[in-house]
Amino acid sequence: MMKNFILPLILMCGFYGMSQAELNKYKYIIVPTKFEAFKNENQYQTSTMIKYNLVENGFTAVYDNDMPADLLANRCLGLLLNLKDDSSMFTTKVTLTLKDCQSNVVYTTVEGSSKEKDYKSAFSEAIKECFVSLSGLGYKFEPTGDTLPATVSFKNDVKRIEEKASVAPKQNMPNPVVEQKATLEEQSYKSMEPVQSNITKAENKPAMALPNVDYKTEQAGVLYAQAIPNGFQLVDSTPKIALRMYATTQANFFIAEGDVHSGVVLKKGDKWYFEYYDGDKLMGQELNIKF
Repeated sequence: MMKNFILPLILMCGFYGMSQAELNKYKYIIVPTKFEAFKNENQYQTSTMIKYNLVENGFTAVYDNDMPADLLANRCLGLLLNLKDDSSMFTTKVTLTLKDCQSNVVYTTVEGSSKEKDYKSAFSEAIKECFVSLSGLGYKFEPTGDTLPATVSFKNDVKRIEEKASVAPKQNMPNPVVEQKATLEEQSYKSMEPVQSNITKAENKPAMALPNVDYKTEQAGVLYAQAIPNGFQLVDSTPKIALRMYATTQANFFIAEGDVHSGVVLKKGDKWYFEYYDGDKLMGQELNIKF
């Protein structure tokens, strides 16, 4: 009887140990302001409730529309939280999962349930049950080699410059203006004197009016940003890669490549747009991106 009790206990402790080590690699938990299971943002106060419980258990939780700069630059610093709703007519059932930037499931909570008739109270009770499996993990962010910020060393830079400067320039070495060859096999003469250029300075370019953009604003499907070298790939729910966007020196401005069109992805206000040329006409599509 004792063996039957001890073995599951050992396995459970091992599972929680591995779960803690895995979660410690991530600095943030990203909480959607609107879960796929619901029609409205923060429906039944699920988003605010989940973020509150995460913070109470030692996690750094952020909303998907208000992510810090380091997370925007490196999406793999955070785990995206998803709420799975398996409710029936009389019972509310939810499970929380945490996925990395490659959409791999890193952690799944126990299923929380409630028989409360009021939806807000039911989801609150069910979510609290889900956090039973997260409350005892003792989470603490531990940066790895992939998450440490890059450092630049300037050691010996001054020394190398001084060494280059110490090399004496060649003295009394006028530039040749004639190149000659005079051998039995080859005789030639080529003038190396500079020739006056006929290139004239361009006149001041007149200001160019910005083109009009025919934006398509109808609601498109959600695209999930997955980190790739130098940018992100946008994946739909199929999943299929809709666009690849590469970082530029401008914040929130990406070079974009798609199967049909290539252009740029940029942020205006709090919305993202894909701009591209169709023939000689500039087109635009509003994007619903989840980072």
